[in-house]
Order: sequence, then structure tokens, then C-alpha cells
Amino acid sequence: MSAAQQHITAVEGIVPTLQNIVATVNLDCCLDLKTIAFHARNAEYSPQAIIMRIRDSKTTALIFASGKMVITGAKSEDNRVATGVTKVCAHCAEVRLSFDAKFAEFKIQNIVGSCDGKFPIHLKGLAYSHGQFNSYEPELSPRLIYRMLKPKVVLLIFVLGKIVLTGAKVQTFITSFLVGDSWIIPR
Repeated sequence: MSAAQQHITAVEGIVPTLQNIVATVNLDCCLDLKTIAFHARNAEYSPQAIIMRIRDSKTTALIFASGKMVITGAKSEDNRVATGVTKVCAHCAEVRLSFDAKFAEFKIQNIVGSCDGKFPIHLKGLAYSHGQFNSYEPELSPRLIYRMLKPKVVLLIFVLGKIVLTGAKVQTFITSFLVGDSWIIPR
């Protein structure tokens, strides 16, 4: 745990938890989806893509004929999870099915986290005091959408104190909104 995160835990008692990580990778070759779906376990075929569920890491890979892959469901930023899943899929495609797959362009696209503020939040007051950064329409939705500039993260803030953070590319973006002047939620 970093010093900033220990400070947050001790002072605020609020620690965001990671809920989902979405990553992409390019296998740098064209794939025959029917062949992969026929030979692979836990795969669902459609003409556009294969949905492959990987049980041990509890992730799902969406594999396209172009060789591009989207991995979702990982709950740790540790690149070994998403990278491992992708490497397993690439290895399976290369060895068993004799595709010339390469592991290229791995990138984390989105990290989603959540936390409990442990106190009610007056959304109207927040919307008024930070109007240029948020969108709040209580007739349509019970949450306020707050778009932070630095780090570039979107917060979905609910009146009971629950907060969902999305749009981060690095885990530190999820925790940094609590540190220093970034903490915008009045008690």
C-alpha cells in the first residue's frame, strides 16, 4: 500500500476497490473464427467475433477475425492477469491451430473502481459549486456525473455516498482523486 493510500485509509477510511479492467491486444494476424470456436473450450461463436470465457482468471476475451482481442473482467491492474490471458489465447491460436499470432499493442483501455464515501452527499450543492465539471439531472438519474480534469477520470456520485470511478488508464488515477485538492465532495 502506498504512503498516499495509507494516509487515505487512516484519515478518510475510504479506499476504492477495482471492479473491472478492460484491455486490448492485437495478435497481428487474421484468425479463422470457426476453427477456433470448434477447437477451443468455453467459446461462443458468432460471425463477427468469438466470446471466450477464461475460468481461472474470471475474464472474458472477445476475439475478432482481424486478430484484435478485447479482454474484460480482470480485477487487478497487475498486467500479468490480462497479459497472461492474452498470451494463453495467442499461444492456443498459434500452437494448436497453426496461426502466426504475435503479441502486439497491449493496452489497458479502462479501469473501473468503486468506493463508499460513508456519508450522504448533497448532490445539488455539489452540482452548484462545481457546475462546469458535472452533469446532474435528478429527474432522469439518481447520480451526478463529475468529469475530473486531472486525473482524467469520470465519477458517478450517488446521494448515499457511493462513488463509481471510470475512465482511468492506471490504478493510481483511481486512488488519486481522494488526495489533496482533488477531493471535491463536501461533507
